[in-house]
Amino acid sequence: MKGKTKREDVQLFRLDLMDNIFQLHEDLANHTYTHGPYQAFRINDPKPRKIHKSSVRDRLLHHAVYRILYPFFDRTFIADSYSCRLQKGTHKAMNRFRRFAWQESQNNTRICWVLKCDIRKFFENINHEILLDILTERIPDKKIMTLLENIIESFSSGAGRGLPLGNLTSQLFVNIYMNEFDQAVKQVFGITHYIRYADDFVIFYHDKSRLEELLPKFADFLEEHLSLELHPKKISIKTIASGIDFLGWVHFPNHRVLRTTTKRRMFRRIAERKGNEATVQSYLGLLSHGNARKLQVAVDKLAGLV
Repeated sequence: MKGKTKREDVQLFRLDLMDNIFQLHEDLANHTYTHGPYQAFRINDPKPRKIHKSSVRDRLLHHAVYRILYPFFDRTFIADSYSCRLQKGTHKAMNRFRRFAWQESQNNTRICWVLKCDIRKFFENINHEILLDILTERIPDKKIMTLLENIIESFSSGAGRGLPLGNLTSQLFVNIYMNEFDQAVKQVFGITHYIRYADDFVIFYHDKSRLEELLPKFADFLEEHLSLELHPKKISIKTIASGIDFLGWVHFPNHRVLRTTTKRRMFRRIAERKGNEATVQSYLGLLSHGNARKLQVAVDKLAGLV
């Protein structure tokens, strides 16, 4: 309920809080629990996304499931998977990006190439059968698996595929799903300098031809093992010196600058929320993670702080 007490659905659930919790407990104990329907709405974050929101009762279960499963599965993930994990996040991923660039370029004494890829319609194309097979390999308890199947099958964007963007469990499920690819990149393909954040991943190497050789192999693995496809328009092999667009910033050998689209959105939102100090401070915090002194001054002026 934290931060959500003004929402109508939360208030209604709260009116009979203990009765609702005990009823959920009883349904789980008797194995009669069934996941409810979703409420769909659209957001721009920054591109249009369709969010599917489950009921408060179902979200309560999602949190309970997440608290048990996350510590177990997080230990199995590679260190350089940064999305929706404790002690990770975008800033640590960007710092790791800089470190890998230095290492692969041997402190900027040789060319460092970066393969950048994006998975097409990531959440929409998670295959339910494949996900359940991965989970079954690690969770022998059939009662738990029946519950997880109930959650997974509660949503579909097509025949036997898709996870809702609004579920907390979806964030964990996609990391479990993509861990299959992460492990292959490390163990099968022998890549050292690899970073993944959700459906975006980058690989650093000093030989462009090696990256060109690996690209179709990555595509084949994703298709054959995970039923996923690389976005053909979002694949690039470029040098660090030419600038790599990753996680909202354009990265160069010794600095990074805010992506132009991110910059425009930032100024638009500050103008729309004139006087909202929290918005301004949030963007100033973002700008502190790159070479953006001029932008910080511009934000201060727009917000009337100078």
